[in-house]
Amino acid sequence: MTDLNLAALEGALDALPKRFPGPGGVAGVMKDGRIIAARAWGYADLDRGQAMTRATRLPICSISKQFTCQVLLATLGDPARLDGKVAAFLPEFTGPLPTVRQLCDNQSGLRDYWALTVLHGGKAEQEFRREDALPLVARMKTGHFPPGTAYSYCNCNYRILSEMIETETGTALEDLYRRHIWGPAGMKTAVLTSDTRHPEDGVVGYEGNDAAGYFPAENGVFWIGDAGISASLDDMLAYEGWIDATRDDETGLYRRASAPPAYADGTPATYGYGIAHHRIAGLDFTGHAGALRGFRAQRLNAQAARLSVVVIFNHEGNVYGAAQSLINAALGAETSEPAAIPDGWDGQWLAEDGLVVRLVAGRRGINLFYNGWGPDALDLAADGSLASPTVMLRRDGAGQAMQRKGDNTVQALSPLPVIDAADATEIAGHYTSAELGAGLKIEARDGAAFVRFSGLLGSGRPERMAPVGRDVWTVATRRSMDAPAPGDWTAVVRRDAAGNVAGLTLGCWLARGVDYIRQG
Repeated sequence: MTDLNLAALEGALDALPKRFPGPGGVAGVMKDGRIIAARAWGYADLDRGQAMTRATRLPICSISKQFTCQVLLATLGDPARLDGKVAAFLPEFTGPLPTVRQLCDNQSGLRDYWALTVLHGGKAEQEFRREDALPLVARMKTGHFPPGTAYSYCNCNYRILSEMIETETGTALEDLYRRHIWGPAGMKTAVLTSDTRHPEDGVVGYEGNDAAGYFPAENGVFWIGDAGISASLDDMLAYEGWIDATRDDETGLYRRASAPPAYADGTPATYGYGIAHHRIAGLDFTGHAGALRGFRAQRLNAQAARLSVVVIFNHEGNVYGAAQSLINAALGAETSEPAAIPDGWDGQWLAEDGLVVRLVAGRRGINLFYNGWGPDALDLAADGSLASPTVMLRRDGAGQAMQRKGDNTVQALSPLPVIDAADATEIAGHYTSAELGAGLKIEARDGAAFVRFSGLLGSGRPERMAPVGRDVWTVATRRSMDAPAPGDWTAVVRRDAAGNVAGLTLGCWLARGVDYIRQG
């Protein structure tokens, strides 16, 4: 039994609108299966003055993944019985195919299809229909790593799962959600809103911030399985109550889905069946975040303490930070001041997977930028390394070694001396990727460089390029069909024996190692 500081929790809830400003939001906390605090503030639609309420249905986005995996368990049992069906979705794949369980655990090694929409010329707000997804997935020929050996977030894993489930059961996914989870949990108003152009209850999601202002986000994607569920705060708290009520039932869907996952060699993993495993304030939590342009969502559940937190915004604030602030307040968790960081750690580095890693001194320790999800905050450890709960950096000669426990990877980082300018005319021209069946064109003009991607979805907008090292450039993608956008891609130029530019390798954490050959 964990005692909570209810006064501190109420104070933390009252502080959310100021600490995480935006048009509106909802938040709720449950203890021992009961709602102990809940809030709804601001507006679901600023133009119409429509208030946000606990009954307002909001996109929960990628939190939907765990619902899809639980439906898989409820209807088809052992995922292995569907392993033979995976090949039909990846007809051109040349390596070992992932199992269905590896799809569920984000261990497939596949590149994320929402990130690949950028390389296929997709614009942020254009329509992406249900029938557009599988042809894009079917073009994949290689992956990041052999299935089962590492972790990489990949939405198309669950897109494939949704197709399998509907085909095998002959039942629409929404009906299965309702039958196996929404109904038993008492989620009375939850619905599947696959077409993001039409959110439920007239709710509007907002891009922007206090400095630039807030403006309605325009989405055009159709998603199912990887996201798509809309639910109110009351619905989500009912879900948390159902999880608590079934916590001791060995056949319970959430208990089965949230069991500790592992990699193929038995190494413990931190993600399985669409559920992430966290350590916060000394407690083990399971949960997930969700994001669509203009919306953010987070749910967290500590089974041992019987404590749950749900936070949803109709803006792009730090929803995980908001949920964590409620947990820390409720538990009275104290934060210690980090030790001073010695000189020589900050700078930029090139990782073995071809991505730029930046280390920037912050107010508290060092911020490591790598995967596009936001920085990992690292503190000085007793052994002289820099560490967070999921990342560790150690000096290794002139370079460093980066261990990412959650990804099950260790990579060497090579120093990447900063350069302020480079001759972009050297890399200007047309390039094609056999991996994608797509192309790109780099244009250099008066010291500036831009790249435009083209492929299955058309021709995208020019994206800004900037040199970050000898033959290393970044491509800034700030808006895309998915949210958050891939962020900075790394382009590593490849030269032939004569020193001429022959091609480049482009990647972000969601879609690494995409090779392009220069055509002229």
